[in-house]
Amino acid sequence: MPWSSNGTFLARLTAGEDAMLAVYKPGQGERPLWDFPRGLYRREAAAWELSELLGWGLVPETIVRDGPFGEGSMQRFVPADFEQHYFTLYDDEAYHPALKQFAVFDLLANNTDRKSGHVLLGDDGRLWGIDHGLCFHPDPKIRTVIWEFGGERIPDELLDAVRDVLPRLDALAALLDDEERDAICSRGERLLKVKTFPLADPGGRCYPWPMV
Repeated sequence: MPWSSNGTFLARLTAGEDAMLAVYKPGQGERPLWDFPRGLYRREAAAWELSELLGWGLVPETIVRDGPFGEGSMQRFVPADFEQHYFTLYDDEAYHPALKQFAVFDLLANNTDRKSGHVLLGDDGRLWGIDHGLCFHPDPKIRTVIWEFGGERIPDELLDAVRDVLPRLDALAALLDDEERDAICSRGERLLKVKTFPLADPGGRCYPWPMV
């Protein structure tokens, strides 16, 4: 997949007569970063696990497997309308409940790279989130395009899901270290305390680049 910043491959997975497409991100294909350790593919899998623990199903199924270029993440490929992305989807209020889930998820996961194109409208009519390798840093680093809900109260059902997930973060122990899991808990506790979506930093440092 030539426009990816790291080694990313479209893979065909088979089991007997069954087959499906997946996005394969091997650890060998990662460019070194100064602020994240190697193994971004584990964060891709952790994002799916967290989404499932929350009960939101925002991230396509993602697992860690050994592939042709070594261990990496395998994520179910989502057929989608790639002309649609967060900025176009926001115009339709019918998507706002799901987009608010994404906003809370990103705050909880400390997503540093929620570009508009990382929200897909699948052919199944659902919204899906992709590219979560730059999540779960223990230091505050949120960078996302989803700031339109700033100042609004977070819906109670989203806060209830956050409250329920915090005692169960040990399920991520194989993918994230203690400090990273503790940071998720701290961010969740803050959300439960403030109960509102934060406002964007007026200096713009909370936006990824490019934004689409």
